[in-house]
Amino acid sequence: MAEPAAVDLIRAKRDGGTLSDADIRWLIDAYTRGAVADEQMSAMAMAIFFRGLSAAELRTWTDAMIDTGQRLDLSAVPAPTVDKHSTGGVGDKVSLILAPLVAACGVAVPQLSGRGLGHTGGTLDKLEAIPGWRAGLSGREFVHLLSTVGAVICAAGDDLAPADRKLYALRDVTGTVESIPLIASSIMSKKIAEGTSALVLDVKVGSGAFMREIGAARELAATMVRLGTESGVRTVALLTAMDVPLGRAVGNAVEVDEAVQVLRGGGPGDVVEVTLALAREMLALAGLDPSQTAHDPARALADGRALATYRAMIAGQGGDPDAPLPGAAHSRVVTAPVAGWLRRLDALAVGVAGWRLGAGRARKEDPVSAGAGVICLVKPGERVELGQPLLELRTDEPDRFGKAIDALEGGIEIGPQAPPARPAVLERIA
Repeated sequence: MAEPAAVDLIRAKRDGGTLSDADIRWLIDAYTRGAVADEQMSAMAMAIFFRGLSAAELRTWTDAMIDTGQRLDLSAVPAPTVDKHSTGGVGDKVSLILAPLVAACGVAVPQLSGRGLGHTGGTLDKLEAIPGWRAGLSGREFVHLLSTVGAVICAAGDDLAPADRKLYALRDVTGTVESIPLIASSIMSKKIAEGTSALVLDVKVGSGAFMREIGAARELAATMVRLGTESGVRTVALLTAMDVPLGRAVGNAVEVDEAVQVLRGGGPGDVVEVTLALAREMLALAGLDPSQTAHDPARALADGRALATYRAMIAGQGGDPDAPLPGAAHSRVVTAPVAGWLRRLDALAVGVAGWRLGAGRARKEDPVSAGAGVICLVKPGERVELGQPLLELRTDEPDRFGKAIDALEGGIEIGPQAPPARPAVLERIA
């Protein structure tokens, strides 16, 4: 049987047609091998952006992406395995706490994470603020640490869904990033290939999130839950709020510091709320009862087990959990222009400010500053006085302050009444 022509598949999808399993598998494989050109796959991505993929097409598309690489074998790990994925937000340091916390409760957490781009931070960038810590592990090291420590956070290897790496870069420069089928297949191809038996998704909703509207977030979550379940991975999603930065620290080293505060039994209430909600879902998917003492994540934070596991996880990847974290050379305070209640602190504005201070990157190859970032001294719902410090900006390059302050324009609102309280966890989708 003759191979299909890429242009015929593009036309079919452009005109609202359905691609066969064989056509999809050929296209993904040929693109990964370089037999289909970037401009052709760009056209296909745009056709999918407008026409979508059916549930059957998406399942095959995701499977085909997985099959371009290897699947990790975690059968040697004695504990049940559960992973978590966040769609990204501002101040989202939950993974740093969650992986060791859930491991301390009896579940192995194999977390393959990424780096930040734009206003959203990357887990690997945060952990690399710790002296000596390394993101790159061999497969043997990965399984060994997972079996002994119970938690690993590292970079995905080059052989894990390599089609996604090519397609992700293409989507980023062709205006097709927001396609729900392409987002879902990108995330789930890597998570399914990772070999975990269960997965909890943290789908952020709000101004600082990839999905700003709850309807789109709900659709993305349901799509990913279906993909995971159909592939034999028990999958649940929580929709969590991202209109306001999570916690008070936004950056790299500053978020590590805040994560350790939570692991010591303190830290901001919203970070604790989201972390515990995700932890309980992960433990339940693993078949453990989070209300029992040995598996209670709140107790593991309080009694030091989670902190001990975190320290072992960091040390196991070459880091020094006792080493001082890098600081920034310069700081500046943003003050309240009037007295009243802080009604809004826009997550996107704060995230962009942190990025402009050096905590984030515009391109994947850009360096990031470990010490740069923003400290939210006040959060919405708190009373402020005229001239009271609201934010502390930190950077190694003082000429960055101006653009960071510009990014905050319109992102802070102070009024005569306190804003209504909003929960951090909005919905559960299973």
